[in-house]
Formats: sequence, C-alpha cells, structure tokens
Amino acid sequence: MMSDSEEAARSRPKRIVLVDDSALYAEAWRAVFHSRYGERVAFEAYQDPVEALRHFAADVDLLLLDLEMPVLDGRKLAVMAEQRGIACRRIVILSAHSADELHELFPPSSCLAVINKTEPKQQQAFLMILDSVMKR
Repeated sequence: MMSDSEEAARSRPKRIVLVDDSALYAEAWRAVFHSRYGERVAFEAYQDPVEALRHFAADVDLLLLDLEMPVLDGRKLAVMAEQRGIACRRIVILSAHSADELHELFPPSSCLAVINKTEPKQQQAFLMILDSVMKR
C-alpha cells in the first residue's frame, strides 16, 4: 500500500529536465515527449547550464545533460545536480562521443546511463529508459 505522498508523486506529471546548448535538439525531444507521453510529462529544456542550475531540485524525475556545453559541462552539472538533491540514478549523460568513450568518463554507478545522441541503437535504449521512468 502506498503512502499519500507516494501516491501524489506517482500521479503528478514526471518532471524531465534537459540541459543542452542545442535549441534544435531540445525542440526535437520536446516533440518526442509530447507525442509519446502527453500530459504525463512536464518537460523543461534549458540551453544555458547556469540558468538550468537554478531549477535543479529533488523533484526532478529525470535529468538529461549534454556532456559538452560552454561554461559548464555535463560532468560538472551532474555533480551540482546531486548536491541539489537529484540522485545519480536519475541522471542521463548525452553526447556525440561513442558509448565506449562515455563509459570511460562515467563509471556505471555515476549516473543512470550514458547515451550517444546519433547512434540509432543508443536512441532505442534511451526510449526504453524513458518508458521505464514513466512507469515509476
């Protein structure tokens, strides 16, 4: 049996935050989230990592971070996100680097996943992760 707070958390839209300096990439994902999950997701996108930091809180269900951005990169943002209460198991690192390179930078326990932005198989894996998050 769920507590009232667990029930409330489960019934609210999932808060998914994307931090990526590409507005085009952000809009593409906004469309995916809207078509795939509709009102069950509250999607936020930030191109400025410093601005995004102001919105990091423990209620983020999934945080998607671009690895390479001006000013702050995804590694630094991941550390700052954890300091603001976002568990590492809710952080996904996105990059054009190969999955092997990403796994070298991020050991398995440092985040939920590392995803190559351009490889179709990686995109499929990412969609499976999203579906799993939406079922929580």
